[in-house]
Order: sequence, then C-alpha cells, then structure tokens
Amino acid sequence: MTRKAKQISIDAKLCKGCHICISVCPHDVLKKSDDVDDRGYFLPVVVDLESCKVCHICEMECPDFAISVEEYEE
Repeated sequence: MTRKAKQISIDAKLCKGCHICISVCPHDVLKKSDDVDDRGYFLPVVVDLESCKVCHICEMECPDFAISVEEYEE
C-alpha cells in the first residue's frame, strides 16, 4: 500500500531557511516561500502534499529538526 502524508509541518521558530529539505526531497514537495519571515528568512513551504511518499528524508537532513511529516494511519 502507498504511504501518504497527512501533514508536513515546518516550525518557523526553528527553521533558518537553509533549504536543505527542498534540495533533498525526491518528489518536489517543498519550495522556497516568496515571503520573508520576521527574521528575514525565506522558509520552505509545502506545494504538493499529494506527491509526498513519506520517505522522511527532509526530516533526517534538517540540521535544526524544524520539519516533521505526519503519515495517515492505516
């Protein structure tokens, strides 16, 4: 059965906008925001949740533990 993401959360307090999560995602689920946050960072945003295969690579590679992927329960 195919794994599906229920939600991808990015903690704006922890994220420093390094965009490692964007570069390692094999399914182009994330992109750089067009808006600057209050600290001056372009944070990642989810653009295609349906394409997420819940591989957790973004979580594993985030140096600040700022991203989490929640999977639908079977």
